[in-house]
Amino acid sequence: MQTTLSRYAPQALAALRIVTGLLFIQSGTQKLFGFPAAPMEMPPLDALMTTAGILEALGGLLIVLGLLTRPTAFILCGFMAVAYWMAHAPMNFFPASNMGGFAILYCFVFLYFVFAGPGAWSLEHRRHAREGLGYLGCVGIRSGSSENGAYREPERSVPCGA
Repeated sequence: MQTTLSRYAPQALAALRIVTGLLFIQSGTQKLFGFPAAPMEMPPLDALMTTAGILEALGGLLIVLGLLTRPTAFILCGFMAVAYWMAHAPMNFFPASNMGGFAILYCFVFLYFVFAGPGAWSLEHRRHAREGLGYLGCVGIRSGSSENGAYREPERSVPCGA
């Protein structure tokens, strides 16, 4: 059963990437445009909040599209770590009490994308296929895998996300 499920790992990674990006875009548009409406009053739009909104909206869009996934995820991972320690941690030690649980979760999901790449259904994947480079699924599935699951060396390999 594990090999059956592993076959769909690139699609599962893509689903995680797309949903994460869409949720992250909402955080950015909420800061920049007030949409969707926040359940509590938002702080005024100063330089810090504008920068955060732009990073969230633009970074989320790049994550959804699967374009420049690794460098974008690296920047967003650091951004979320800084956001947690600047905005949430000073309020209380516990994430459940300081409303920082999502910042921590985003930080580690983005860190995973740095190492795993975009998965299937991404512009990066499409570019690799169009250029005939193959695509290393970045989640343990090699481009040299045969139909019956036996591994054979790929004819040509490139670093994932390159």
